Amino acid sequence: MNHFHRKLYPLASIAAGVCTLAVALPAAAVDLKTADGAWTFSIDGNVNVDYIYSNCESASSVKPVVTIGGACTGTASGSSVSSVANGLLPAAFSFGVATTQADIDLAAHLGLYPGIATNDGGSPNLQQTAGGTTNVALGTTGLDVRQVYMTFGNKDIGTFTLGRNFGLFGFDAIISDMTLLGVGVGGAASGPSPANTTLGSIGFGYIYTDTLGQMNYTTPDFNGANLTLGIFEPVNSLTEPGTAAGKKAPGFHGKLAWKGTFGDVKVSLSATGIEQQQDYDLTATTSGSFQSVGGDVFAKVDIGGLSLMASGYDGKGLGTTGLFFLADDGHGNGRPSNGFLVQATYTVDQVKFGVNYGVSRLAFANQADRLATPFLLSENAKVTGGVYYNLTKNLTLLGEVSWVQTTAHFDSSLNNNTSVDGNIGAFLAF
Repeated sequence: MNHFHRKLYPLASIAAGVCTLAVALPAAAVDLKTADGAWTFSIDGNVNVDYIYSNCESASSVKPVVTIGGACTGTASGSSVSSVANGLLPAAFSFGVATTQADIDLAAHLGLYPGIATNDGGSPNLQQTAGGTTNVALGTTGLDVRQVYMTFGNKDIGTFTLGRNFGLFGFDAIISDMTLLGVGVGGAASGPSPANTTLGSIGFGYIYTDTLGQMNYTTPDFNGANLTLGIFEPVNSLTEPGTAAGKKAPGFHGKLAWKGTFGDVKVSLSATGIEQQQDYDLTATTSGSFQSVGGDVFAKVDIGGLSLMASGYDGKGLGTTGLFFLADDGHGNGRPSNGFLVQATYTVDQVKFGVNYGVSRLAFANQADRLATPFLLSENAKVTGGVYYNLTKNLTLLGEVSWVQTTAHFDSSLNNNTSVDGNIGAFLAF
């Protein structure tokens, strides 16, 4: 239903990870070199903490919506939830090693992402026990190892990336989301068993990029443009029929990106494609498959203190919120989905003000799907307003408020749940 009791996304987090999403962080805060200067070791990361308050749809008025993530819903005990937790990103400690040999730049990276939520559920991002039984005294937090990869290449031949790292689809949207340093939509933080991260705008404008095993190649820059092509570990669909089977082919991602500067104006554009075949076994002698395909576009313009961003995605068999979540009808027929996120921020001295609006939609695969699952998610929508104050170069204090609505297909004017998330916190980057 519309309770998101399992946290899927540490974006690190979410991407913060991003590039480590930590893309938002200063690069290589600490560099150490070997005695001969041949190797450089680095560490950077963040620690972030937020107080999160959610005013959820009351138990007496909650509507049935089949979804992953969405507006939070209350219980018999009440509709208000408080937590002290990480935001969209978990904490991050990213270790790197780099050298140059035979004019080839070599590097390896390991990203460790601990949370602060009590989490004994097996995975720091997927609480395994419903009802809050993992969030008890004498518990401990979890450690998320989401990145381990190598790179090699140079500016003339391009760069190869091999290992587990963030994917290409949905990446630019999440790393440009202003709630990356904050909370956005509360997600699991609005329930009894918080996971390590919140949703931000995941499932409310874009699908989580995720960390995936991959082998990809990025061309050198050509007048600000480059192309990345790669094969990725194929991920099982959450709703495919029968039993998930080994995939006959990898997933394929491709991305074309361009950046340019015109005086005081900076422009970033990208377009990404994703394709993967889902294979499954129905019996010992019968099987099935369906194709998951989609793409996204992204644009960002910076003019002085003003930053404008827009992104959108469209696909079939991609699902919503996470890759291949609710992607098909349970009979191997892909569901169409699409969404967009628009955002404006303005920075004055040490303070950034921002607002973003995101929508994710999911459609029925066919008429039979409509009859079988009438309360399937139709639309997740949210508006977030935020203020981010750089108290020092590395410490940001922030506050956000998000209005959230989750709507079912059946009688959408009545079958919707709304909630409000508010948070204050601090983000220390190093």
